[in-house]
Amino acid sequence: MKSSPCELMQSLSLFSQKYLSSYQAKYQHLPLIEKDEKWPSPCLSGDYDGNHQYWQPSEIRESISFDNVEEALEITIHADFKTYFTTLYSDTLDANCIEGALSLLFAWSEDDFQRLQENLIGHVLMKQKLKQPLTLFFALTDDDNIILSLNNDNGEVWVEKVGCEAHKKVADSLTSFMNMLTPRIP
Repeated sequence: MKSSPCELMQSLSLFSQKYLSSYQAKYQHLPLIEKDEKWPSPCLSGDYDGNHQYWQPSEIRESISFDNVEEALEITIHADFKTYFTTLYSDTLDANCIEGALSLLFAWSEDDFQRLQENLIGHVLMKQKLKQPLTLFFALTDDDNIILSLNNDNGEVWVEKVGCEAHKKVADSLTSFMNMLTPRIP
């Protein structure tokens, strides 16, 4: 199932706002990340101390796309996956769903988006080599071998073990999945 890009963008924005509100309610400040001058991001929003900076999800304003990946692999990537990764820059956002705890992946910056594309290419090539249906990862679980992915053919959200076929459907679309999540604040 395909979500409308606008609905998915709204769901992502709403979840990120809920995450920030929950974090701020617990800690009375924005989330923190270790300073790393080699890893800039539009998410950064000032110094906390000598070793940490505040950060928050940031709307992607420049034009980024998966066109080069689609062309190189001769595939069409599901529209929901493209919308998900071209809406916000962010560090991972932890969440809970009926199935348990997970961490939503995002690109931290334009450079990180390029790294994401490289990882996606490796994932797609592995799926093709194993002759498995194409899925596209977007979240991790507490078990390093279990990921959440989007079925590229129909947009359903599935749980899969790395290197194996998806084995458990958890939502009809990425929008409905996002709407089921609650923030998990460390």
